[in-house]
Amino acid sequence: MAYHMLQQDRQGAELLAAAIAHALTHVQRCASCNNFSETDTCGLCASPHRDRSLLCVVETPADLAMVEETMMYSGLYYVLMGHLSPLDGVGPRDLGLDRLQRRALDGTVKELILATNFTNEGEATAHFIGESLRDQGVQVSRLARGVPLGGELEYVDAGTVSQALLERRPL
Repeated sequence: MAYHMLQQDRQGAELLAAAIAHALTHVQRCASCNNFSETDTCGLCASPHRDRSLLCVVETPADLAMVEETMMYSGLYYVLMGHLSPLDGVGPRDLGLDRLQRRALDGTVKELILATNFTNEGEATAHFIGESLRDQGVQVSRLARGVPLGGELEYVDAGTVSQALLERRPL
């Protein structure tokens, strides 16, 4: 991309550089959800139309965007900006899990939805958060796993099919 812009679109490169410079000076973290925002409180957290009793925990702003794209979730979010990874030196303090716990226990949140990725680190992060809130009066749920919508069993990996069998539900 850099070569293309330098060779073919120098004006576009200048605009991109200006946009990145603007973001670096104006984008901060939302005081409520930890997502990127140009204001102290992002638009989602400030919206009176969101269900404040639901709190969905995601790893990244891109994950939040994907959940929003479904148009099936109307609650609020908390963005971890990563996941627990002891091998990389990322622990609970690095993710601000104490801040998440305070938010989850503020008396408003009734259900905390763990929407971390289904990687080893994402699973460990979900487990850690779930255990820390186990007996605190907040319902903790986890995204379901299984065969993707429109997927054909013969093309799905064995681990996904195994998980779908374990998490099957009655009709």
